[in-house]
Amino acid sequence: MKLQGVELSELDFNNVGSWPALIKGIVAVIVFAVVVFLAWYLNWNDMMSQLERVQAREPELRSEFELKQRRAANVEAYEELLAEMEDELEDRLRQLPSRVEIPRLLSDISQAGLGAGLDFELFRPGSPVQREFYAERPIEIAVRGRYHQFGEFISEVANLPRIVTLHNVEITRDGGDRLAMRAVARTYWYLDDEEAAQ
Repeated sequence: MKLQGVELSELDFNNVGSWPALIKGIVAVIVFAVVVFLAWYLNWNDMMSQLERVQAREPELRSEFELKQRRAANVEAYEELLAEMEDELEDRLRQLPSRVEIPRLLSDISQAGLGAGLDFELFRPGSPVQREFYAERPIEIAVRGRYHQFGEFISEVANLPRIVTLHNVEITRDGGDRLAMRAVARTYWYLDDEEAAQ
């Protein structure tokens, strides 16, 4: 085969510098194409698939960034809210009696009932029940009286400076205008680290 008056079989591969410029250019283009193909096949192809994967994650990463940016913009508001919640928790913990205050609180509950004019049939403190960070003491109560006396008693218990809740309240007619009420009052106290570990 002849190209520009040169027989291709006569080209000397040991003396490439003597080849005609056109043939040198064609060989250079072929070598360049082979190098580009091998680079694409061995490296760029991998990089293109990696680029596609990264581009596919872009919307997810963008939304994650926007969410974190909104949170960062509101961090002061969150810190203020956290401080308010910590203050409120301290207030609530102060409303829980300590273990030494329980006898006084039991007396206050009893006095609230007597002050309302109720007749106690049963006032039995139960055993303390330990929870994760607090303990509770149930108190079985059975009283007799009028409807308004029950309301006054419940109101007095609700207004005690310490937290006391009433559960399982049952009111039945006792005859005439008197009623009988059975309930379980529960008072709570915060366990310190030593008590909680037990």
